[in-house]
Amino acid sequence: MPAPGQDTGVVYKILAAISVSHLLNDMMQSVLLALYPVLKGSFSLSFAQVGVITLAFQFSSSLLQPLIGAFTDKRPKPYSLPVGMGFTFCGLLLLSQAWNFPSVVAAAALIGMGSSVFHPESSRVARMASAGQHGLAQSIFQVGGNIGSSLGPLLAALIIVPLGQGSVAWFSLAALAAMLILTRVSRWYAANVNTERGRSSLGRTETGLSRRQVIGALGVLLILIFSKYFYLAGLNSYLTFYLMDRFGLTIQNAQYCLFVFLFAVAVGTLVGGPVGDRIGRKRVIWGSILGAAPFALALPYANLTWTIVLIFIIGLVIASAFSAILVYAQELVPGKTGMISGLFFGLAFGMAGIGAAALGSLADATSIEFVYKVCSFLPILGFAAFLLPERRRIRQ
Repeated sequence: MPAPGQDTGVVYKILAAISVSHLLNDMMQSVLLALYPVLKGSFSLSFAQVGVITLAFQFSSSLLQPLIGAFTDKRPKPYSLPVGMGFTFCGLLLLSQAWNFPSVVAAAALIGMGSSVFHPESSRVARMASAGQHGLAQSIFQVGGNIGSSLGPLLAALIIVPLGQGSVAWFSLAALAAMLILTRVSRWYAANVNTERGRSSLGRTETGLSRRQVIGALGVLLILIFSKYFYLAGLNSYLTFYLMDRFGLTIQNAQYCLFVFLFAVAVGTLVGGPVGDRIGRKRVIWGSILGAAPFALALPYANLTWTIVLIFIIGLVIASAFSAILVYAQELVPGKTGMISGLFFGLAFGMAGIGAAALGSLADATSIEFVYKVCSFLPILGFAAFLLPERRRIRQ
């Protein structure tokens, strides 16, 4: 790892390390999502109960993330990264041996607690390592998570579906690998947080915006987070059920289609940050969410072939927004990188959890196809991005 003070450029080794850790973290989390059809059959769960599992996972993460981020903005705790990953390790072991619905919910909550530490602290590390290329750094960090999310269903189809729930325990080895990587990242973080690199990337600067403008812009970003993650909750949690119900696919084939969507999300995430650095984050934000609208509106009426094409396009387009949204928010409230990162990751997870529970209840009351028709209108809320203020040049 680079020594403190010796490298003032982008520290790609650190970005690669937290990206790989993000890959492992989100791969383990997506195993939970991919396991839903197995759990539903084993414990005779309703769609509403499937939504409650997602809610437990998302809320244990989302409620704690901004609190942990705000705390570490004042008192950095570099070695909290491997400690937090230990919660994920315990959650996976419990999930592999879960004997009823409450134990599954408890395992999901433990896995969520691991994320509550990992995301805000890793976002601080990414900003420190970015050397001013914040969108690039966030995209490198986040694409690891998206690739991991796409691998989860694929591994579930190849390993968990044929071997059963107990095979989830093997994925706890990924948590141990992540703990080892994050221990090295923590050493670099501890060595650099109080250097010029740490102070310049994480310190306060003048934005040129009034308090009213900042609050208004954050409100608009919240609307966009709602639009993006409520819609993604419908795809992440219920796409396999939708494909099985409408087109008669097997669990494994439906998991392969979910992999296509999540892989597209990974590609979109990698593209969104660097493009935002070049052309402006506001353009990327509105182009991403609003640009997905026509494809989302067409999805409920497409045949199987076009459904696969459309979910790939939707994933590619809509995923490019989050890096831009997060960096835009960090620039609105400088000096609060951990709190803002935790808040927006937490809101993203929280909205996804609420969305999963609400859409699951709606699916029980109507049908899974009706849910997809309702969700298709959510990306239209991307029009709100036009209300974001143009970022002025930050005064040094």
